[in-house]
Amino acid sequence: MSATDDTAARSAPAYAASGVDLDHDEGFVDEIREITRSTLRPEILSSIGGFAGLFKAPERYENPVFVASADGVGTKLKIAAELDRFDTVGIDCVAMVVNDLVVQGAEPLVFLDYVAMSRLDRARARQALRGMAEGCRRAGCALLGGETATMPGVYAEGEVELVGFGVGVVERDRLIDGSSIGQGDAILGLASTGCHSNGYSLVRSIIDPGVRSGELDLRAENAELNTTLASALLAPTRIYVRTILNLMRDFTLNGVAHITGGGFPGNVPRVLPKGVQARIDPARWPRPRIFDWLQRRGGIDDAEMLRVFNCGIGMVVIVPAEQANDILDRVQALGERAYRIGEIDVRTPDDPPLSLGPLAG
Repeated sequence: MSATDDTAARSAPAYAASGVDLDHDEGFVDEIREITRSTLRPEILSSIGGFAGLFKAPERYENPVFVASADGVGTKLKIAAELDRFDTVGIDCVAMVVNDLVVQGAEPLVFLDYVAMSRLDRARARQALRGMAEGCRRAGCALLGGETATMPGVYAEGEVELVGFGVGVVERDRLIDGSSIGQGDAILGLASTGCHSNGYSLVRSIIDPGVRSGELDLRAENAELNTTLASALLAPTRIYVRTILNLMRDFTLNGVAHITGGGFPGNVPRVLPKGVQARIDPARWPRPRIFDWLQRRGGIDDAEMLRVFNCGIGMVVIVPAEQANDILDRVQALGERAYRIGEIDVRTPDDPPLSLGPLAG
């Protein structure tokens, strides 16, 4: 045996002993390939396992603009780790990315994942990836590839980090950028499934003392929520891609805002042009029970709730007033719950971009 061969023989088990087992990790690629198979689109030119993923623009686009986004699941992962359930947060990871793409009018094409843990736990990684594949199916995009990283000493045992990256495409003249929003436009809200993937540091500060003391059992049925606290908190982010793309075909969408971190004040103003104000009445939609439970238990005031959480509205759509009722009918026919929650008004120099309060009528 040469010196080089002898060094390789001795270094391999040493790397495994340090927490990274290359033989164990590399064998997982075949499982990933099988999980992603059902998400593939005709534009995909490569397969799982290469150094990078390849895809082309759909041929039906004449002047395509590519739109890219990246996001993660955040501290909701701490609850997933405590419950040892990672499938729903896999859906979350996709949802947070593709919902950000579609607000620009972009059809999501491909999604890439980053999955990291202290050592590769195939069962947990498989759960997360299956959740991502389900999210990609709901969004109509391909799970093109990603990275599975083993990082002992960086992540705690049992925890998983999930981050996603996506690319979508839209015709240049169909981009939704908010520039056409004007006085009199109606503001519609598409219902959320709960907290989605935002505000979980506050959620955990509310529930952790009760969990530690034994007062709260995440897996026990909660009469106030009509489900377990675990189910309410791990409900995956709703994916609005198919609904928004459907509406774009027949209606005018002047602006779309994904209600994520920062709630209404942090997201609605991002799509508004100068000179207009969004006026939204929080009394115009029902809140999922989890928000009432969190507000009561945490003693949180209304303004803070609307600044941290989506409070029941995951996507805001700004449309011409004369199309609002037809759009609401279409959205309901597509299986979404939607509400007319506000209107666009003229903004004076002293007005905030967003007003949250009662509206006349």
